[in-house]
Amino acid sequence: MRKETKTVQVGNISIGGSSPVSVQSMTTTDTRDAKATIAQIKELEAAGCEIIRVAVPDMAAAEAVADIKKGISIPLVCDIHFDYKLALKCMENGTDKIRLNPGNIGARENVKAVADMANGLGIPIRIGVNGGSLQKDILAKYKSATPEALVESALEHASILEDCGFSNILLSLKASDVPTMIEAYRLASKACNYPLHLGVTEAGTHETGIIKSSIGIGTLLSEGIGDTIRVSLTEHPVHEVKAGIEILRAIGLKTGGVTFVSCPTCGRCRINLIDIANEVKARCEHIDKDIKVAVMGCAVNGPGEARDADIGIAGGDGEGLIFKKGEILKKVPQNEIIEALMQEIDKL
Repeated sequence: MRKETKTVQVGNISIGGSSPVSVQSMTTTDTRDAKATIAQIKELEAAGCEIIRVAVPDMAAAEAVADIKKGISIPLVCDIHFDYKLALKCMENGTDKIRLNPGNIGARENVKAVADMANGLGIPIRIGVNGGSLQKDILAKYKSATPEALVESALEHASILEDCGFSNILLSLKASDVPTMIEAYRLASKACNYPLHLGVTEAGTHETGIIKSSIGIGTLLSEGIGDTIRVSLTEHPVHEVKAGIEILRAIGLKTGGVTFVSCPTCGRCRINLIDIANEVKARCEHIDKDIKVAVMGCAVNGPGEARDADIGIAGGDGEGLIFKKGEILKKVPQNEIIEALMQEIDKL
């Protein structure tokens, strides 16, 4: 059962409470180039991204936030480090959320200025700690980025905001080590009621990053921990969004759209199933139907094991069967099987 945390509003998306787990990503464009950033955000939104974050390294980037916000329709998060004036400018320019660690923006009056403006505008702040950003005293105390160190760091930053009268807070406690990340979020979930933003930081390139993120994020979600997620990949961010959506589907937290299944193939397979599966999956990505599509290599894995699929393929010797809910519809040659399947999907 999912833990019910405090609800935080980010634009038109609710995070926490009983709200659905949302999928986030971060742009890779130069934020100062508003046109390019808007174009990438629209691409990410089309892929299913629900909340987008941009880096704000300087005042020119903060100024560009105004144009970016006007050009997109999903909530915008501004990532701020060290300079509180950037946070103020981003809030003036319409950001929906700030990612900022109050302990690294200087004097308490700086934090108070950010907290007061955020309170007045109803803008939440995500405190994001990771193994490479721990305060020196905490790192000295724990000797390394342990789960306990990450939680203490996050709660210490949160207490600074709370002391300024600000409680519209989210937390993330990311680590590149998956067991550390999992345990840190478990401890934080017990220690506070803030909504938790899940992620494995520096997860790596496509395959490694998806595996590490799936284990870390999936484990916590299966335990009822987590309110929003970001899969961090050294990749185009569209891949982050797709991976995040697939994690939610695999854990049973997201429905709608095509659920795609395919068998791993074996010596029984007599058709080019790998290419067929890849093409079918690609063609199904933007189909807005809540259906299950199966691409199976033989009759053993076809209408039998994939009987619950709404529509599917079972491979034969250079040909294949089209089946629906386990019932065979027709037999077609391999070179016609994809089109035949897509035609049946259109009919559903």
